[in-house]
Amino acid sequence: MRESGLRIGIAGLGRLGKRHARNLAFKVRGAKLVAACSLVPEELAWAGKELGVERLFPDFDAMLDAGDLDAAFLVSSSSVHASQAIKALGRGLHVFTEKPMGVSVAECREVEAAAAARSDLVFLVGFVRRFDPSYARAKKLIDEGAIGEPFLLRSQTVDLDEYAPFQLAFVPSSGGIFLDMNVHDLDLARWFLGAEAESVHAMGGSFVHPEFAAAGDADNTVALLRFLGGKIAVISASRTAFHGHDTHTEITGSRGILKIGMTPSSSRVELFDSGGARVECVKDFFERFSEAFLAEAQEFVDCVRENRKPSILAQDGTRATEIGFAMTESFHSGKPVQIHGSTATDAR
Repeated sequence: MRESGLRIGIAGLGRLGKRHARNLAFKVRGAKLVAACSLVPEELAWAGKELGVERLFPDFDAMLDAGDLDAAFLVSSSSVHASQAIKALGRGLHVFTEKPMGVSVAECREVEAAAAARSDLVFLVGFVRRFDPSYARAKKLIDEGAIGEPFLLRSQTVDLDEYAPFQLAFVPSSGGIFLDMNVHDLDLARWFLGAEAESVHAMGGSFVHPEFAAAGDADNTVALLRFLGGKIAVISASRTAFHGHDTHTEITGSRGILKIGMTPSSSRVELFDSGGARVECVKDFFERFSEAFLAEAQEFVDCVRENRKPSILAQDGTRATEIGFAMTESFHSGKPVQIHGSTATDAR
């Protein structure tokens, strides 16, 4: 790595990619955003004009072929995360990849193998909620025994209804609502409960937008998961909120309860007027987790510069994907599904 900073090439400059790119260009210490690739010419023009990135490429292979990179930062379509990660690792680059690590368990296993073969490199999956100050504080309290032994988790991810048409277009490539929206909740469940899921029963429907049903997906879902040792998680998702982006989590332990973000407020101001008492909500996931997105990028760069491994492993990406697919299978079959490693089967 060069003294001038970790030379990073970013893949993907869409809604989230632009925000990651701004962080890497202007806010992450020790990072130097030197290249970007996108299939969309307007996005490349934006990176050149707004961020000053000089090396712009129409595809990922072209960016890798140009050389002179230390790391690849993958914010591309979910369907290419795995293949791009494997290529970058094969070129000797450190890799950050947005979730999901792959859109099949087989893909995730291939990424795991590639990361294991290059154990000298840093590989980090973007489970951003672990880097949120509130979630990190809750984990510290759990580890310190503040609520005793955690045994029940309730967690949800809820997006504004106005984003539903955008999400519909990506159902075929994103893996559907469970992988696209609940993968963070699944990672949190494993992280907070300290156990692996063994079975799941998921259900839901397209209550507001029937187009999701036509695509084999849903706009509102809930799943009950049982973990080894009998611990439980209830995980839900919705694409149809009208109040704002509403992510919150509750962990119950043998001596107490932790609640994180139960009211999705954008500030601590409460307005009392003729319309009643209310707070303004955050609009989207990036507004809610802006600190965490910056912190995870900083952690990636710091791990490379300090020659240490991140706490999130490739195996964590695979495990969340396995559970997500089991949830999807249960949703379609209407039956509980047993989770056996990388294989999901009906839990009759």
